[in-house]
Amino acid sequence: MEHFVSTVKTFTDNLLQKQTPDFDEAIEKLFSKVSGLDTLTKIPYSQLEECAIQLWNWSVTKNAGGALSNVQQAKVRHAACSLLYCCEPENPTEGAIRKQILMASKTGRTWLDCKNPQMADHFLRLAVKSLETLYSQLMSRGDAAADVTSSKADVEKDLLRILSCQAESAVSQGNSREATVYMQRCKDMLQRIPKDTAYLSLMCYNFGVDTYNLRKFEDSTFWLSQSYDIGKTSAKYGPGPDVLAKDLRLLATVYLEWDCQRFQEKALDAVILANKECVSTSGLYLKLRILLRSEAPDNHIRAGLDELLESQVPLEVCLSAVKLLMSEDREMLAFDYLKRVCQHFGSSPDLGAALVLHVELLLQRNKELLAKQKIEDIITGHYSGKQLAPDALTIMHVILWDQASKHFEAGNYAEALQWYNYSFSFFKAGQMEPNLAKLQRNRASCLLHLQQLEKAKEAIKEAERSDPESIFTQFCIYKIAVQDDNVQKAAEALNAMGVLSKSPVSSEDRLLLSESAASCLLCLAAQIALENGRQETAMKALEVLCENSKDEAHVLMGLRCLVRLVFSSAENSADGLRDVNLDKLLPYLKRALQTISHQSHMTAERRAEDANWFRKIAWNSALQCESRPDRMRDFFVLSYQLSLLCPPDRALLMGQRTSLLMAAAASLELCRKSPHSTQAEDLTVALEHIQTCWEVCKTLRASGNLPADPTDSLLLLYEFEARAKLSDPKVETILESVLELEHVETKVLETMAGLAMEPPAHFPQLCKKALRAALSLHRKQPQADPTHCSKYVHSLIKLSLPSGVSEVESRVLQELWDYFEDALSIISAAPDGFPEMETLWLLTQAWNAGILLYSLAQYHEAEKWCGLAMSFIRHLGSLRESYETQMTGLYSEILDRLDKAKKNIHTEE
Repeated sequence: MEHFVSTVKTFTDNLLQKQTPDFDEAIEKLFSKVSGLDTLTKIPYSQLEECAIQLWNWSVTKNAGGALSNVQQAKVRHAACSLLYCCEPENPTEGAIRKQILMASKTGRTWLDCKNPQMADHFLRLAVKSLETLYSQLMSRGDAAADVTSSKADVEKDLLRILSCQAESAVSQGNSREATVYMQRCKDMLQRIPKDTAYLSLMCYNFGVDTYNLRKFEDSTFWLSQSYDIGKTSAKYGPGPDVLAKDLRLLATVYLEWDCQRFQEKALDAVILANKECVSTSGLYLKLRILLRSEAPDNHIRAGLDELLESQVPLEVCLSAVKLLMSEDREMLAFDYLKRVCQHFGSSPDLGAALVLHVELLLQRNKELLAKQKIEDIITGHYSGKQLAPDALTIMHVILWDQASKHFEAGNYAEALQWYNYSFSFFKAGQMEPNLAKLQRNRASCLLHLQQLEKAKEAIKEAERSDPESIFTQFCIYKIAVQDDNVQKAAEALNAMGVLSKSPVSSEDRLLLSESAASCLLCLAAQIALENGRQETAMKALEVLCENSKDEAHVLMGLRCLVRLVFSSAENSADGLRDVNLDKLLPYLKRALQTISHQSHMTAERRAEDANWFRKIAWNSALQCESRPDRMRDFFVLSYQLSLLCPPDRALLMGQRTSLLMAAAASLELCRKSPHSTQAEDLTVALEHIQTCWEVCKTLRASGNLPADPTDSLLLLYEFEARAKLSDPKVETILESVLELEHVETKVLETMAGLAMEPPAHFPQLCKKALRAALSLHRKQPQADPTHCSKYVHSLIKLSLPSGVSEVESRVLQELWDYFEDALSIISAAPDGFPEMETLWLLTQAWNAGILLYSLAQYHEAEKWCGLAMSFIRHLGSLRESYETQMTGLYSEILDRLDKAKKNIHTEE
C-alpha cells in the first residue's frame, strides 16, 4: 500500500509541476492508477488526503483558465474524489463530510457533462450517502439550535440537486421509471424549498426536449407535463408565464407529431392554454397548424386566422399562414385570407410581398389569366406610388422568368416573350445592370424564334450596352448573324466568345452550371451553323472551341467534328481530298495528339478509343498524299505517335512499323525533290524514323516470328540512301547487313549501287561491291538473264576504266581485265541473247585500253588488251564482217608497231 501512496504522490507532483499545456499523458496515468481503487478500502494516510486536495484545487484553477477539456477535468476530479474517500476516517467531521459531498456531487455533474452517466452514477451515490451521514449527525444534535435548522435546509437543497442529477442520468440511459422516482422525491421536497421550483421545472423541460429529439414522444409528453405542473406550483418562484407557454407549445407540438388524429384534443388544449399563459405569434401559428392537421371545419380555421390579424402579427407570419393553407388544400380560405391580409397591410411598405405571393399562388394553380391581370395591376401600382420593395421585386422577376422559361422550353415563344416583357416593365429607361442584359438576351432569343429579326437586333444591342463582356451576349449576336447570313459578323462574335471563354462563366437561366459552360456554348454555336447550312461558320466555331477550351472531352469532340466536316466537304467536291483539305486536316490531328497525350480526367479505355480513331484518320489521310511527300510523312508520323497512346498488341506494332517505314520513304522522296541546301534535314529525319522502326521490329521479333516481307530490306535500303547522301562512313556496314540477309533480291543491290553514286553521294567502291554481289546472285539463278548480267558488267567496267594516265595501275588493270573476262563468259554462255551493241561497246573499251597502254610504252600490256578486244569480234552479229576486216588490219598494224617498238628498246639497251 505504501507503494501505491508513493506512486500517487509522484504522479500528483508531476502533474502539479508540469508547465506545458499538454497534461493528457500525466492525467491518464493518474486516472488509470486511481480507477482500480475500491472506495470502500480505507487507507489511513494523510498524504493521500493532501494529494486529493491539491488535485482538486489544481483542477479548479486550470478549469477557470480553460486549460482542461471536460474529460480531463472529469478524470482529475474523479481521482481527487476517490482518494479523499479512501482516506476517510472512521468518524469524519462535519467539515470532512461537506468536503466529500462537494467533491462527489461536482465529479458526478462533470461526468454527466461528458455524456458518461454510468461513471456519474457512482459519485452521485457517494454524494447521497455522505448527505445522509451529515443529516444523521445534524439530527443527533437536536432541533433547538438555529444553525442546525439552517444546515438541514442546506442538506435538503444539496439533496434536491443531486437527485435531479440522478434523474438526468437515468433519462440519458433510457430508464424513465428510475428517473420518475428521483423526480418525485424532488417534487416532494419543493414544499420545504420552493425557491427551486423554476430549476426543477427547467430540468423537466430539458428532459422533454431530449426525449422529443429522440422521437420518444410518450416520455417527452410526460416530462413536459411535469415541467408545466411543477412550474404552476409556485407563482412566486415558478419560471414565469412566457416559459410556461413555451413548455405548453412544445407539448402541443409533440402531440401533433406523435399522432395528430389521436391526440388532437390534447394538442389543441395545450396550445390554447399556452396562448392563455402568454399569447405569441408562434402559439397562434401552431394553433392554426393543429386545426388544419386535425381537419377542423372552415369556421374554426377562420377563427384562428382572425386571431392572427387581431394580434397584430407581422405580415411575414400572415403570408406563412397563407402558404400553410395552400399546402393543406384550403385554397378558398387561402385566397380569401390573402385578400384580407392585403387590405389589412394596405399602407405597409412590405405589401409587395403579399402581392407577389398572390401571383405565385395563382400560377401554382395554373390560373395564368388571373395571374397576368394581377401582374399588370402590380406594374401599374409600381409606377403610381406602390413601388415593390427590392426583395419582393427580385422574387417577382424570378417568378416571371421561371414562367417564361417554361413556355420557351415548350416552344411557346410568343407567351415566353410576354412574360419576359412583364419583367422588362419593371426596369426604368436607361437602367443598366447584368440582369437587364440577361433579360434582353432572353427577349432576343424569343424574337429570333418568332422571325422578328430587327427587334431581336435591337434587344441584343441593348444587352451589349448593359453587359458587353458577356459570352452569352456574343452568343446571341452570333445566332442573329447566322440567321441573317452575315458571315463576317458571325466570325467576329465567335472570336469574341473565344476570348471571353477564358474567363469564368456564370449560369444563365440554370442552363449551364459546369465549368465547361463556354465550351457548351461554342458546341451549340457549331450546331446552329450546321442546321442553317453554314459549314464554314460551323468549322470556325469548332476551331475557336478547340483553341480556347480547357475541357479535353469537348476539345476532342470538336476535333472529331472538324475532321468529319473536312471529309464531308471532300466528298461533295469534284476534286476529292485536295491539298487544301489535307492542309486543314493536319493541324486538327496534331491538336488531337496533343490533347490526348495530356488527358488527365478520362479513363484509359476512352483515351485509347480516341487515339485509335484519330490514328486511323491519320493513316487514311497519308494514303491520299501521293503527290505530297511532306504531307504523307506528317500524317504517317502522326499515325505512329497516336498509336503509342493505344494499348500495344501485335497488329498495332505492325501498323507502327509500316507508318515509320512509309514516313522514312516520304522523307527520302522529299529529299530528292528538295534543293541541296535543305536535304540534310530531311535525311536526318528519315534516319530517325528508320532507327525507331528498327526498335519496333525488335519488339515484334521478341513477341514472335515476323512474317516474311521485304521490310528489313527496305529499311536497309532507305538507311543506305540516307547515310550515302549524308556521306556517312557507316554506309559500308549497311551494305554488309544487306548481304547478310537470308533472302536478298538483286534489285535491292542494283538500287544500292545506283544510290552509292547518286549525287551528292560518291562511293564507287561501294557501288562496285554491290554490283558484284548482284552479278553473283543473278548468275546463281536457274536461268540467268544475259541482259541483266551485261548491265552489271557494263557498270563495273565503266566504273573501273582509267580516266587518265595516273589511274593506269596493274591492280586497276587486273580488276578491269577480270570484268572483261566475265563479259566474255556471259557472251559465250548465251551468244544469241547478248545485245550486239553491248558487245561492240566492250570491244571498243578493250581496244581503247590497249591503245592507252601503247601510248604509255607498255607494249606487252597493249598487245594483250588489243588481243582481248579482237576476241569480241567473233561474238558480233551483223556488224562482225565489217568490224572484223577493219579491226584485223588495225590489229596487224598495231602488232607491227609493237614489234618495231620492242626492237628499238632492245637496240637502245
